[in-house]
Amino acid sequence: MTTSAASDSLPDVEVRRSARRKRTVSAYREGERTIVLLPARMTVAEEHEWVATMLKRLDDQERRSRPSDDELWVRAQRLSSRYLDGRARPSSVRWVSNQRSRWGSCTVQDASIRLSDRLQGMPEWVVDYVLLHELAHLLEPSHDTTFWQLLKSFPDVDRARGFLDGWSLALQRAGVDV
Repeated sequence: MTTSAASDSLPDVEVRRSARRKRTVSAYREGERTIVLLPARMTVAEEHEWVATMLKRLDDQERRSRPSDDELWVRAQRLSSRYLDGRARPSSVRWVSNQRSRWGSCTVQDASIRLSDRLQGMPEWVVDYVLLHELAHLLEPSHDTTFWQLLKSFPDVDRARGFLDGWSLALQRAGVDV
């Protein structure tokens, strides 16, 4: 395997060529650096083309997994309509960076919902669960039987709760405040 920087204009991109890789190209983020895996036989021109293609793909994937506040608002409306008969009507839905012990919060008095930015990049069904959880609090502030009944039609409740529990445990074991 050979490794090189893709170009002087992209110092955060590392290209790794492999003789064992025949046709496929892949890429992933490693911290601030992007690693692009290519077949060794590719020309420099093909390398530049593939690096640009893979950077765009990764950017698109990341943008989809990190929706804006406006996109969260639309998502909340869709979830309320689909799972809560449109009865949950938040006044605002936004990302916040100051929540380290919760995944989301809801202030019933002003119908505002905040999601921790730690959720950004997590699977959509996890973000949807947290958002739906907070929407349900607009209808039932406590975690009583009525509250959980509101969430029963969402197919990924148990899966998302397990995912978040596992994530929290991993953070705790790493010494990160949760």
